Amino acid sequence: MKGTGVDVINKKRMTDEFRKLVSIDSASFQEREMADVLMKYLQELGFEATEDGAGGYYNGNAGNIYGFLKGDLDGAPILFSAHMDTVEPGKNKRAVVHPDGTITSDGNTVLGADDLAGVVAILEAVRTIKEQGLPHRSIEVLFTIAEEVYIRGSEVFDYKLIKAKEAYVLDLSGPVGTAALKAPTLISFTAKFIGRASHAGFAPEQGIHAISVAAEAITGIRQGRIDEETTVNVGTIEGGLARNIVPENCILMGEVRSLNHEKTRTEILRIEHIFKEISQKRGAVLEFDTSFGCIAYEVDREHQVVKRFEKVCMELGYKTDFVATFGGSDNNNFLRNGITGIVLACGMNEVHSCKEYTHMDELEKCGNLTLKLMT
Repeated sequence: MKGTGVDVINKKRMTDEFRKLVSIDSASFQEREMADVLMKYLQELGFEATEDGAGGYYNGNAGNIYGFLKGDLDGAPILFSAHMDTVEPGKNKRAVVHPDGTITSDGNTVLGADDLAGVVAILEAVRTIKEQGLPHRSIEVLFTIAEEVYIRGSEVFDYKLIKAKEAYVLDLSGPVGTAALKAPTLISFTAKFIGRASHAGFAPEQGIHAISVAAEAITGIRQGRIDEETTVNVGTIEGGLARNIVPENCILMGEVRSLNHEKTRTEILRIEHIFKEISQKRGAVLEFDTSFGCIAYEVDREHQVVKRFEKVCMELGYKTDFVATFGGSDNNNFLRNGITGIVLACGMNEVHSCKEYTHMDELEKCGNLTLKLMT
């Protein structure tokens, strides 16, 4: 390897592979074709690769893909991870490479850089290692399903298979060199308000208007960014059967997320209390259910996994930026299972929208960064 290792990645090959993988439909729980392709790639690169039964937990069609590649350098294995699924609209995706190197979709779907930018960085780094005969640490790879739906794939993975105690999760927006050391707890809630149906014209006073109760409940809670660490959102509302019927049921679905775990729990209890008070006052019944999407973590700035990343960025001439993210990732589950990881930006921008984009230069930088972390 020459110098610091800059420009050892095959930029054109990486871009071509990114375009190829983007064209594969891979919605959450429908990752079968992507899993087959990635399993084949890992086996061709010399990994011992397996697929677990995670899809069976959720009636999906594919499992998590795990691979181990023995190294020739001292030190424990390092885990590199990215997820296979994309959000909708994600069918018939097509990557368009513009003259300035920017890569977008055709405007009708998301691009899928979230998280195929991370996937191709891992693959290209290993290919470069193989081609150039570079010494490397033992490498573990985990390509997960269903990350976009509250990290469900990594939630059911068997962590006894993982030898590494440190991980790099390539799944963050922004320029390469950015890393998230802190992420939130996320609790989803479903609130069902049960009123009483009646004819809206002949006997409206005999009904209990569930949508009206739900509307009062929504206005009774705080929403948006309620402090510097915490957000609340009611994302969907559904209820009623017809225009001339006082609605008997109304269902709200929302979430609370906070970088402070206890704040998340406290806010959920507050919301439930307010919803219950309003329901009782209006004569309605409340059914309130919650589920954890992920658990908050913070990685020490002085931890080896952070210092190694910082050292590699310095050697490559990349500016580092350590941030907190309000998004969950598979790293939340890694921390819960004794693996200390950080989430690395891989040049994806405006994710979860049809304006999503990346750039050939950022893909190359992410590949170089991943290669350097492996070697």
